[in-house]
Amino acid sequence: MGYAIALIFGYLLGSIPFGLLITRAAGLGDVRKIGSGNIGATNVLRTGNKSLAAATLLLDALKGTAAALVAGHFSPEFGLLAGFAAFLGHLFPVWLGFRGGKGVATYLGVLIGLAWQGALLFAVVWLAMAFLFRYSSLAALAAAVVVPVALYFIATPQVAGLFAVMSLIVIAKHRANISRLLAGTEGKIGAKG
Repeated sequence: MGYAIALIFGYLLGSIPFGLLITRAAGLGDVRKIGSGNIGATNVLRTGNKSLAAATLLLDALKGTAAALVAGHFSPEFGLLAGFAAFLGHLFPVWLGFRGGKGVATYLGVLIGLAWQGALLFAVVWLAMAFLFRYSSLAALAAAVVVPVALYFIATPQVAGLFAVMSLIVIAKHRANISRLLAGTEGKIGAKG
């Protein structure tokens, strides 16, 4: 029963579409109608409003952190389950016909809740790649590759395994970005769309 509650709690928390709610509340309409059509912070940034993008990033991360920490208070396994469910909730929110974001901020949030050292590494890799190349997708992909490898050495096998699976999902959700990166047509950070 506890496992089911952890999964449902995590999923419902993760499925809150903050990017969509914030942009609508700000009078900017449906963020899914611009840029990539995504509900995440990178696409919110394409509205030209940096503060809304930052708020989206923060809230999308915090829902992952909250799921992992609250459920983890009862059991480490519940924390893993709820964190993963929050990540899936962001990717596949029931409220939006199971069409959500790409999960990077929520991935980071779950990482903060389960292995903060990995979150620091994620942030360093993401910032370095974003600074050097100005592609959010490339930065996220690089961080998603590095983190599970590092977690193998600094966290439990369960945490490392969970993030290996989550990284594979992040990479799969970035298929179109990878194609655009290879074609040289991927939008750079801050480009309006």
